[in-house]
Amino acid sequence: MSTTVSGVDPAVLRARLDRARSAAADAGVDALLIPPGSDLRYLIGGSGTSFERLTCLVLPAGDRPPVLVLPKLEAPGYAAIPFDDLGLEASAWVDGEDPYALVAGMLGRPTVVALGDVMPALHVLGLRGAVPGAEQRLAGPVLRELRMRKDATEIAALREAGAAIDRVHARMSEFLRAGRTEAEVGADIAAAIVAEGHVRAEFVIVGSGPNGASPHHAVSDRVIEAGDVVVIDIGGPVAGGYNSDSTRTFAVGEPRDADVPATYAVLRDAQRAAVAAVRPGVPAQHVDGVARAIISDAGFGKYFIHRTGHGIGLDVHEDPYIVSGNDLALEPGMAFSVEPGIYLPGRWGARIEDIVVVTQDGVESLNNRPHELVVLPG
Repeated sequence: MSTTVSGVDPAVLRARLDRARSAAADAGVDALLIPPGSDLRYLIGGSGTSFERLTCLVLPAGDRPPVLVLPKLEAPGYAAIPFDDLGLEASAWVDGEDPYALVAGMLGRPTVVALGDVMPALHVLGLRGAVPGAEQRLAGPVLRELRMRKDATEIAALREAGAAIDRVHARMSEFLRAGRTEAEVGADIAAAIVAEGHVRAEFVIVGSGPNGASPHHAVSDRVIEAGDVVVIDIGGPVAGGYNSDSTRTFAVGEPRDADVPATYAVLRDAQRAAVAAVRPGVPAQHVDGVARAIISDAGFGKYFIHRTGHGIGLDVHEDPYIVSGNDLALEPGMAFSVEPGIYLPGRWGARIEDIVVVTQDGVESLNNRPHELVVLPG
């Protein structure tokens, strides 16, 4: 097992642990129990991987120090974690011992414990059995209040990721042309994502022709044809763990469908207006409503079939979500996508996506490639 270490200043991590401890107390939670994943990386600088053996950060809401409970055989993977600087202890266990009883002994007699949202059911039930008197809640509502407000270091990492994925979109003429399959184009794009500064390609969508009308289409063996409209949605993490996610729509030669230019212009206007609507104090749902109104007024409302955006950071999708019904007031440091789309089943689709950050008085876009439909040589 290898553990990804973020390189974040230990003082920043310790402050995060302290804030999480205070947030837990404010929420009436006696302890946070955090498994490997992005929450763990946010708090201690390393993510690890969850297996059948329990690894769990025990973060009491009181004055007791946090403890990383982990299998002894996994301990070398966490050697780079700055335990002393974080005031973090380690408690290793070996096969044959009961790790759930070990955690229970650290908790005393808790009333409420909050478990990481992605903790496997195997461990959720194991901990429930070891601490039968405690109510189990999700840790997400506690930690999302911290994670969705990015600090300057996090915003800088997102800026780096945004610039890197912009460089990949700028190279699309190298990969995207008639006669190639979506899978072939996707493989070249994945390699370019790494070459331009990412650790890996987290996802590659190449939706050509009718496949572009499926928002989460990946790649297929469909051969791209002259006149196709092609949706390219790509992203991945940079070295610090923060992710890019950007979509642009291309045409391979002049679009064969006569309605493409006018329809695409509606989408472009909706995306621009939604970005312009972002500022502190505005409800998240307002940004969604701005994009949706323009698309609906043009007669395409039923073809915009997803939310306008999602938060981004150590996870590609995280809070805040830019969707109808979310009255959360936007605050400086919140980072999220603005990505309306129009999808015409069986014909073609289009999406434009930028990652933006709420500033003190407005918005900064972290993606800066042109928003026009890019027509490549056929």
